[in-house]
Amino acid sequence: MKTVHEYAGNLHVHTTYSDGTGMHADVAQAAIQAGLDFVIVTDHNVHVSGVEGYYYGQSREERVLLLVGEEIHDARRDSQANHMLVYGADKELSQFASNPQRLIDEANKQDGFCYLAHPIERAAPLFNEGAIPWLEWDIEGYTGIELWNYMSELKSYLSSKTAAVRAAFNPEKVISGPYPETIALWEQLMREGKSVKVIGSADAHATSYSMGPLTKVVFPYDYLFRCVNTHILTLNPLTGDFASDKKLVLNALREGMSFVGYDLPASTQGFRFIAQGHNTNVVMGEWIRLGQGVTLQIVVPQVAEIRLLKDGEIVLQETESTHRTYIANQPGIYRVEAYTHYQGKSRGWIFSNPIFII
Repeated sequence: MKTVHEYAGNLHVHTTYSDGTGMHADVAQAAIQAGLDFVIVTDHNVHVSGVEGYYYGQSREERVLLLVGEEIHDARRDSQANHMLVYGADKELSQFASNPQRLIDEANKQDGFCYLAHPIERAAPLFNEGAIPWLEWDIEGYTGIELWNYMSELKSYLSSKTAAVRAAFNPEKVISGPYPETIALWEQLMREGKSVKVIGSADAHATSYSMGPLTKVVFPYDYLFRCVNTHILTLNPLTGDFASDKKLVLNALREGMSFVGYDLPASTQGFRFIAQGHNTNVVMGEWIRLGQGVTLQIVVPQVAEIRLLKDGEIVLQETESTHRTYIANQPGIYRVEAYTHYQGKSRGWIFSNPIFII
């Protein structure tokens, strides 16, 4: 059995270099408080140099790896759209924002990779918040899409001032999972033959609002880092060496060796989805030959509703279980969804990247 190491991180964060309210050190300390292993800052149209590395809490054991990416978009575009998260390029690429395919190509040339940010989004006109979807689909070479963006989902509940107050003070009562349209989009892209990976993120800004003499930070970094995260699997452990650990994290995200977890209702740490074939086994993001059949194993950290999907169709469903085994005798794209009951309703909890059986 292949030994893997699991690490949790958040991949969509803004600082004072764009429209966030904290510095990189603030983001790192919040990530440590939330128990994350890594965090990637993605300021709008600016790649900040000199801030990557390990940051420490009160002891050397309390640490987080902070990396820098970028959320790039054409700021001159009337009616915003097409925001792209670029990771691993290590240089400024916003000059290519007006041409998404050129941007993807340039990122790939720099050994970077791209995820499309909040590809499906809804507007909140009452608060002058427009939708920022992805519209340019005549592209190739990108790694994946942001399946679940916490603040983007929250935005869809701001239909009135009353609803906004309710969502701001009790977000756990409204947040329920990725948009169904985004899941459907993902499935459609994979049916078209695209190997599309997914991530989940906070889109954290730690925005502060003032009312008279009072100022309150709404959705601080540390709170959001306890919500929707991306958990990666690596074949080697993080050791504290910045250069090697950076490569491990970015490679896992590039390959889709990861899953999206809503960690607020219950920790998703320990989820596993693996495939075993003849003398081999693989994890999410990898492929395996069908041969005489492939055994798929699913393990969730606590009792939940488990769904195994093949090419977008449910082939196994268990309403209350912690593990299931399924013998796959057909090639296809297999992935897992898990749902947990929280605050009076079923919530999306875990969304795995696929295992490809060929």
